[in-house]
Amino acid sequence: MRPFDEKEEVDTMPKTTKSGSARKSELPSTLQKSDAKAQRTFAKAHDAAVKQYGEGQRAHRVAYDALKHSYEKVGDHWEPKSKKGPSDQRARSGGPNPKGKSAEGVDANASKRHLVEVARRLDISGRSTMNKDELVSAIKKANRRATARNR
Repeated sequence: MRPFDEKEEVDTMPKTTKSGSARKSELPSTLQKSDAKAQRTFAKAHDAAVKQYGEGQRAHRVAYDALKHSYEKVGDHWEPKSKKGPSDQRARSGGPNPKGKSAEGVDANASKRHLVEVARRLDISGRSTMNKDELVSAIKKANRRATARNR
């Protein structure tokens, strides 16, 4: 498992322009397919983290954590969550040494009904008999496949 959700090249280019909008060319592919607010959220959090911690994986983790507070990954893009907040155990614990597993952008704290709906949209078979943990795992797997297929 990767330490953050997207395979990225680490560079020192800011993710935002002087006007505060996101530089699409500097964003991960899944964010390039997402709405402008998701792009700005990631870009601004990333740039702030670079100023505080320097460029690298920690800045990327901070940016993804900020994004996951308001967005969830569905297939190969990010969509707004109906309720803001941490998306999994790892996000809930926070800090530089978070505890728990990452759900890789899946809102593991959402209701089972919501997870079944996301699984339906991703055409995951067997979703009606799955429990929440199984749904989260199946959605993570479907998201990875969709992202890899659409790069």
